[in-house]
Amino acid sequence: MGRLLLVDDEPAMLFALKELAESRKHEVVLARSGEEALTRLEGVDSVVSDYAMPGMDGVQLLHRIRERDESLPVILLTAHGSERLAVRAMKTGAYEYVTKPFDIEEMALVIDRALEARALRVQNRRLAAERAIGHSIVAESPAMRRLIEAVSRVAPRDITVLIQGETGTGKELVASLLHAESRRAKGPLVRFNCAAIPAELAEAELFGHTRGAFTGAVAARRGFFAEADGGTLVLDEVGELALPLQAKLLRALQEGEIQPVGAGRVEHVDVRVVACTNRDLLADVRAGRFREDLYYRLAVVELVVPPLHAHREDVPALAAEFARRYATRFGLEGVRLSDSLLDALRGSDWPGNVRQLENTIARMVALSTGGEIGPQSVAAATAGPPGALPAASAQEGMTLWERVDAFERGLIEQALEATGGNQSEAARRLRISRSAFVDRFKKYGFNSSS
Repeated sequence: MGRLLLVDDEPAMLFALKELAESRKHEVVLARSGEEALTRLEGVDSVVSDYAMPGMDGVQLLHRIRERDESLPVILLTAHGSERLAVRAMKTGAYEYVTKPFDIEEMALVIDRALEARALRVQNRRLAAERAIGHSIVAESPAMRRLIEAVSRVAPRDITVLIQGETGTGKELVASLLHAESRRAKGPLVRFNCAAIPAELAEAELFGHTRGAFTGAVAARRGFFAEADGGTLVLDEVGELALPLQAKLLRALQEGEIQPVGAGRVEHVDVRVVACTNRDLLADVRAGRFREDLYYRLAVVELVVPPLHAHREDVPALAAEFARRYATRFGLEGVRLSDSLLDALRGSDWPGNVRQLENTIARMVALSTGGEIGPQSVAAATAGPPGALPAASAQEGMTLWERVDAFERGLIEQALEATGGNQSEAARRLRISRSAFVDRFKKYGFNSSS
């Protein structure tokens, strides 16, 4: 099954194509002109278009589609005598052509093959991206499929991208995919958390500094921009940047130039910037908290990561992937999630989104001894910290230190969830120094991205 865009100015032909596609369980989108078709390409797996139409014809539509997505198969319908033009169109990128009046079985076969080719291309891109980022990508729901397709279209184009979404939705994964599928994939991928660095230090961290530029600068240091030269710089929670620093970031984006703190010279850098935020930056622009010119410089393309409750279909596969990942990390064998547990997980709201689901599965696996994990594990995995240690201690197969680590990891997870990922605030709530918090943060393999 796939999502087909059918384009024809003749209502009878459009009806016949619709009946054929729906009889094979395909989802159908209709357009009566090439111009209308261009507004309905979102989430489409293949296009069937008439060759001869008023205004934009099928070949012109083909060229416009290929500008947006070279991998989208376009099938052209031609009248008898137009075969030479159709063959020429295939040389410029059409997937296939079918002569009208068409044979139903032939048309169905061509559509099926086009959808299979599209699915194979998507799968190959996904496998390549998974190899690059080091783990599986779960995106079976329509919402996530559309997002991943948009990422694949945008990634090769060397432009800035703004990724928006609630905390914990997986913006860091989208940023990694943009890098992995870009022409900069062999270059560095560098992340800078704008919310984790005090405003007075953020400039030196981003742009670097010379020796003696300020108290404590005992040696010169390259900034994040310089470290990302030739690659991608991900600015997590970019809305937290102070206004003076926003102006300097704008210059870096416009001119490709940075000036280290204390230096009398500028340096040229070749960096693609991907910005992430859980804030409404347009509202911040109206309130004077974020520069309008910087917003439009960052948001050349905007990608929105949906909250988990908007793609619940992905919950079972996500949970299974997290269980596999943490079972490997904890050295457990035979870990699997029962069907009843998966049903319970799918029915939950997950206000903390994918991050909350991952943390819950990590706790379940950490508190298990392997084998099947059922619904009874949800209570233990989502219980408050005071109940976590007794639950861990009741499990066999874990050493004392493993139980302590599981308990401590749970405390850190809850602090991060409560503070929206703000490490400084999480450290304050746990009443430990920020450096001690960072040590434990790294120890337990947390991701510092949004």
